[in-house]
Amino acid sequence: QVQLVESGGGLVQPGESLRLSCAASGSIFSIDTMGWYRQAPGKQRELVATITRDGSTNSAESVKGRFTISRDNAKNTVDLQMNSLKAEDTAVYYCQAIITTTTRMTARYWGQGTQVTVSS
Repeated sequence: QVQLVESGGGLVQPGESLRLSCAASGSIFSIDTMGWYRQAPGKQRELVATITRDGSTNSAESVKGRFTISRDNAKNTVDLQMNSLKAEDTAVYYCQAIITTTTRMTARYWGQGTQVTVSS
């Protein structure tokens, strides 16, 4: 069994910062790419940023220069530092990871989501 648990969401004003964290736990053999996605009301889930095991990153154009993704392979965690937040960043943010379990089954796992609201 594998779990992804997010934390760090909340309500902030435009221009402020927020840091999201996600921890993977359970019967983990290895973790490949980890990432953050978001879904705003009435919209489809979209990629925010991803990071490979060796640290290569990819991010959406809308967050480049403002959001930074990082991970700690020893702790099985991935963080998203969000600066200069805008109202349009308001969404439920989901952690995602491609995980191989101790039984050598590989699958994509999702966290339960954490709400980020940017409003004055």
